[in-house]
Amino acid sequence: MQALYGSAGVVLFVLGLWSFLVHAPLLRKLIAINIMGSGVFHLLIAIAERGTEPPDPVPHALVLTGIVVAVSATALALVFSRRLEDAGGPPEDEC
Repeated sequence: MQALYGSAGVVLFVLGLWSFLVHAPLLRKLIAINIMGSGVFHLLIAIAERGTEPPDPVPHALVLTGIVVAVSATALALVFSRRLEDAGGPPEDEC
């Protein structure tokens, strides 16, 4: 089970990174960052496994805290992107 969570975490992180680098719209980049975060959460859960002993509670606490922070940061990023869109979009370079 540990290998399944670890490999799923790596796949999610790589998929999110690829999507972040390829897509230009801000909403897609935000979704890609959330997918990368989910991959990191999977990796932390995989690391917490200790065989026959009970799992380590510290990575689980980090994941729970990370979920709360990710939801808050996503909401803040959505508000900022909405205000940027209302203001006329990002400034263009004059190069």
